[in-house]
Amino acid sequence: MSDTAIPLQTFVPPTAGIHIASNRSQNKAKPTTEEFAGRLREQFQRTRKLSARLTQKLSPEDQQLQSMPDASPTKWHLAHTTWFFDTFILLPRDASVAKPGYEYLFNSYYNQVGPQFRRAQRGILSRPSLDEIWDYRFALEEKLITLWDALTPAELQLIELGIHHEQQHQELIVTDIKHALSFNPLYPKLVDFPDKSSSQKPELHWRHFAPGESWFGCDDGFHFDNEAPLHRAYVHAFRLASRPVINAEYLEFMADGGYHDPRHWLSEGWAWVQENHIEAPLYWINQDGEWWTYTLAGLRPVAAGEPVCHISYFEASAFASWAGKRLPTEYEWELAAQFSDTQGNFLDPEILHPHSAENSQANRIFGNVWQWTQSAYLPYPGYVPPAGAVGEYNGKFMVNQWVLRGGSCATPPGHIRPSYRNFFPVGTRWQFSGVRLADDFI
Repeated sequence: MSDTAIPLQTFVPPTAGIHIASNRSQNKAKPTTEEFAGRLREQFQRTRKLSARLTQKLSPEDQQLQSMPDASPTKWHLAHTTWFFDTFILLPRDASVAKPGYEYLFNSYYNQVGPQFRRAQRGILSRPSLDEIWDYRFALEEKLITLWDALTPAELQLIELGIHHEQQHQELIVTDIKHALSFNPLYPKLVDFPDKSSSQKPELHWRHFAPGESWFGCDDGFHFDNEAPLHRAYVHAFRLASRPVINAEYLEFMADGGYHDPRHWLSEGWAWVQENHIEAPLYWINQDGEWWTYTLAGLRPVAAGEPVCHISYFEASAFASWAGKRLPTEYEWELAAQFSDTQGNFLDPEILHPHSAENSQANRIFGNVWQWTQSAYLPYPGYVPPAGAVGEYNGKFMVNQWVLRGGSCATPPGHIRPSYRNFFPVGTRWQFSGVRLADDFI
């Protein structure tokens, strides 16, 4: 990780005004209600079909599994994303298709809606059956489509939120089932993607950004409440790596005693390593002195050119310290993302794995692996949670979490944008999370 082998790129000037111009509604022709409703209907049907496709290779037994309290069974995700539309659209119209008890079993954390079944015990819910949950999904879709032309603009906005909510759960379906299957000593396969990686280390470049004040957040088009309001912030000069850290580099960190050297770890992180006996990223297995990793294509040798994945904030921070760099702030990351399109390696039900860094898609700022930032998940200046139960969507989680940016190979296409803020506790590893280095530039 020496700077001597890293060519430098020219300054990118401050971007004051660029982001706000792309978010101001007066700069865009807004669709009519009819156009919006038609486009939303297509998106709704496409999203529901993708959820079905993600489960096609899972057995009913697979879909019952819950491997830890933070994960949920696949069939619960299928039911909960249906409950969302049923609760916020159909129920106020006295058109609910839910059976008695569904409002308790499939509510996640909306306290204003009512009590919820204990999250850590969702895996013991053998009833309702998977077939009953699919009946619930089909009934909801049929009822909602029959009402579509009568939906109000406010209801259409709730449906748009529900679509993006289901996309988030599509990612959780992938991450949760991978975690569950990883405990099976047979290392079951869901996909069979080819191994195209090599032992070569792709070159790392640095993008330089001059200091300046810029706009951050979002004020137009769909966005979650935690991305608002649009606001200005000053960013000091910095530089950002052209690609995420790859396994070859992370193996160097490990070989240099990275997991056994407290100098690079935050105090809480060092305690976490010691208490949990952490010696490698999640899913890595040492067999006869060689590192292997569990993927949804089965157990495979760790590929040198693939981005390191399934690491915690603690591990990302420790690696950055060892490399003589740091993690980017979320403002730095978003500033860099404003210069990029949102193309990348996103959810493909036939792959479900990060691309090697030799693939051009892997080196984009979006997709492949979520990127830890050094920013705590906090409200933006002027943030106000939306009214009603949907106001519980993000705001109440703004404590003891850290921000990740960029999306991953499990994020549905079209779901991400520069202002998108993901968040997880610092010890989280079952998400497709990696690291892109940053540094001060003086």
